[in-house]
Amino acid sequence: MNKKFDRFELYELLTKIPKGKVITYGQAAALLGNKGWARAVGNALHRNPDGEKYPCYKVVHGDGSLCEAFVFGGANEQQRRLEADGILVINNKVNLKKYGLF
Repeated sequence: MNKKFDRFELYELLTKIPKGKVITYGQAAALLGNKGWARAVGNALHRNPDGEKYPCYKVVHGDGSLCEAFVFGGANEQQRRLEADGILVINNKVNLKKYGLF
C-alpha cells in the first residue's frame, strides 16, 4: 500500500530541526517518504496551524532561497526568524552547506 502525505507528520518533523539548521522542501518530502511531495510540503506549510510550535520558517527552497513573504506573515519575516536562530541570510538566501541539516 502506498503511503499518503500526512501534513501532521510534516509538522512534527519541523519540531525536530535543530536551532541554526534548515531543510529544503524536497528534503522534507523525502523524509516523509516521497521526494515528489515537495509541492505538498509547501501547501501544508502555508496552512501551518501554529507557527510557533511548528517552525515552518526553517524550510527553504532547494537553492537556499527564502520563501515568499506572505507565507510567514510579512516581508522579511522568514529572514528575521532565521537570523534569530543564528542563520545568516545574504541576498535572500541561506548557505545550505553551512546551515543545511543534510
